[in-house]
Amino acid sequence: MAHIKTQTEWENDMSVKILQHARSEIYLDLRYLDVALSALKPQAMEGLETMATDGESLFFSAGQVIRVFRNNPAFMNRAYLHTILHCIFSHLFLKGNRDTKLWNLACDIVVEQTIDGMDKPCTRRALSFLRQQTYEALKGEGRISAAVVYRWLRGKSMEELLTLNHEFYTDDHRFWKEETGNGAASAARNKWNKIARQTSMAKKRHGDEPEKGEELLMTQISAAKSRRSYKEFLQKFSILQEELKCNPDEYDLNYYTYGLRLYKNMPLIEPVESREVKKIREFVVVVDTSYSTSGSLIKGFLNETFGILSQQNSFFRRCRIRIIQCDDKVEMDEVISSQEEMERLLKSFQVVGGGNTDFRPAFTYVNQLIKEGNIRHLDGLLYFTDGKGIYPVKKPEYKTAFLFLGAYDETAVPPWAMRLQLEPEELEQNA
Repeated sequence: MAHIKTQTEWENDMSVKILQHARSEIYLDLRYLDVALSALKPQAMEGLETMATDGESLFFSAGQVIRVFRNNPAFMNRAYLHTILHCIFSHLFLKGNRDTKLWNLACDIVVEQTIDGMDKPCTRRALSFLRQQTYEALKGEGRISAAVVYRWLRGKSMEELLTLNHEFYTDDHRFWKEETGNGAASAARNKWNKIARQTSMAKKRHGDEPEKGEELLMTQISAAKSRRSYKEFLQKFSILQEELKCNPDEYDLNYYTYGLRLYKNMPLIEPVESREVKKIREFVVVVDTSYSTSGSLIKGFLNETFGILSQQNSFFRRCRIRIIQCDDKVEMDEVISSQEEMERLLKSFQVVGGGNTDFRPAFTYVNQLIKEGNIRHLDGLLYFTDGKGIYPVKKPEYKTAFLFLGAYDETAVPPWAMRLQLEPEELEQNA
C-alpha cells in the first residue's frame, strides 16, 4: 500500500523544492556563485522565523518558507542569497570580541547593500528611503566591510539601531560559530574560505567588467581574506626542524604495550623521540611608532600576531622574539622567549616614538645584532607600518615583509620585500 504523506512531510518536501527553485533563480543571474549556492544542506527546523546557517546546513521552518514564497517569491530569493553571502564573506567566523548584536546588524547591512547594488532581476526590490540614506552615509566611511559598518554603528543611538535592525534584518544568526579553534568551526571556515576563492576566480574568468554591486561583493571577499591570509602569511617564516617529541605517526603502540605485557617493564620497541615540525626559532617584529601610526592599532597588531602564532603552536621550545619600536630611529628593543613573557609584554605595552618614518635604522640595527652574534638564526622580520617612510635599498639576507595598515603605494615598496595589506578595522577589536 502506497504511503500517504502527512501534512508535515508534504510541507518539508515542498519547502525543499522552493529552496531549490530559489537557488536556480539566483544561479541564472549569478552563475559564478554555482558552488556557493549548493554548499549548504537544507535542514527543516521548527521554531525559526526565517532561515539560519552554521556554515554547514541551511536551517528553515517549512511552514514559513511556504508562506513567504506564496506571498513574495523574490524575498525568498533574497533571503537565500543573503545567507549564502554571509558564508562567502566569513561573517560567521569573524566576530571576535565585538558586540554580538552590533556585529549581526553590520553584517546584515553589508550583505543587503551588496544585493541591492547588484540589482539582479531575481532579487530586485525598490529601495526604501532609509536604505538610500544608509548607503549614502556609508560612502563617507571608505572601503566598506562588516568591520567598517560595525565601527559606524557604534556612533548610533539605541533608537537608530532599532530602526536599522528592523529594516535590514533578514536571517537568524543564532548558529554562527565563535572562532575557538574547535574542529567543526574550523572545518566550516576552511570550506567557505575555499568557496570564496573559487567564487572570486569564477567571477574573473567571466571576463566582464564587474557591475557596482558585484564590485562590492569582490571587496567583501577581499576583506574577509585579509585576516585569514595573515595566518597563512605567518607560516612563510617557519622552518622545518626536528623537535624532541613522541611522533604518534611513526610509532606502533600495539608493539609497545605487547612488550609491557610480555616482559612486564620492558617494551619491545621504544617510541620515536623526535619529529620534524615547522616552527619559528628567532623572529623580529618592528613596529612603526611615527606620528602617523595609531598606538591602539599597533597594540591590536601585536595582539593579532601573537594570538595567531600561539593558536598554531608556532614556536620552538627555545625561541627568541624581538619587538623593536622605531620611528626615524630605534626607540626600544624587547626580547621575549616564552608565552608568559609575551602575555606580560602585551598587557603592559607602551608605544615609544612619535617622530618621522625611516625604515632603514631598524634594518641597520638588526644587521648589527646579527654581526655581533646576538641573533643567530633569524627566520624573518615583520615591519608593521602605514607605508609612509624611507625604504632601504639593499636586500637583507633574511626574509622581510612589510605589513601595511590599509592602502599603500606599491611602487614605493622594494621588489625584494613581501607585502600584505591589513584592514584597520580588523585590528581595532584586538587593541
